[in-house]
Amino acid sequence: MGIQFKDVTFRYKGLKTAYKAIDKINLDIAPKGEIIGICGHTGSGKSTLVQHMNGLLQADEGTVSVFDIQLPNKKKIKLNSLRRRVGLVFQFPEYQLFEETILKDVMFGPKNLKMNHASIESISKASLKAVGIDASLFDQSPFKISGGQMRRVAIAGVLAMQPDILVLDEPTRGLDPVGQKELMEMLYDIHKSQQTTLLIISHDMDVLGAYANRIIVMNEGEKMFDGDKDSLFSHPKFDKMNLDYPSSIKVMKHLHKEISLPYKLLYTMDEVIYHIKEHMHE
Repeated sequence: MGIQFKDVTFRYKGLKTAYKAIDKINLDIAPKGEIIGICGHTGSGKSTLVQHMNGLLQADEGTVSVFDIQLPNKKKIKLNSLRRRVGLVFQFPEYQLFEETILKDVMFGPKNLKMNHASIESISKASLKAVGIDASLFDQSPFKISGGQMRRVAIAGVLAMQPDILVLDEPTRGLDPVGQKELMEMLYDIHKSQQTTLLIISHDMDVLGAYANRIIVMNEGEKMFDGDKDSLFSHPKFDKMNLDYPSSIKVMKHLHKEISLPYKLLYTMDEVIYHIKEHMHE
């Protein structure tokens, strides 16, 4: 098992009264091959949940096992080994960029993990290439490129540490539709070629519908749903989950109602168009 939560509760303290950000969470995540969407309203516990996966936060109750490391742990443990297994890309890429050049920024993580010095530069360049950053930009400042490029550099910086599991917090937020598709296709290619498990926090149900094979719904710190996407979008209580349907499913529902097109769970508009053409002459 890659990551396992057992009855995990975490409280944010420092306020007049501490409040439970996540409560009694049980969760298993495979070390390879999954694409998991995590969704829920603002404040539902999504980001708190994933920050337990590489030791940024540690549970007040229960345990989190990340490969061979168990948290919380009274012994002083080196979190670098954990963060090499689970990489986290923040919602705002500028939080992760600070070096004077793009290449140096991506090389920072592997250096910090004391990876083989001879291979650090080649691994970093390969990671930048994987996310679509041209070699002509390697010596540029990461703060003089577009927001979409900054996000790619931040992802490359985590990929260079060669994690088994990659966690991305709202990776498509702020990108136009073309940029969103390019980024998600790039992540999907990485997932397919390396069997990297992806955990994607997103409010965008179009993204989760198109790419995730499993979706976790958080609500007020509790895990409300955990299963395959077909089960989620056909769930009898879906309308009570405060979530939106993907655009493709909305269109299918409308066409089924208006012209009696046979209803089917589809997750991209290309699939919808193909489905319409299939039934045009019936």
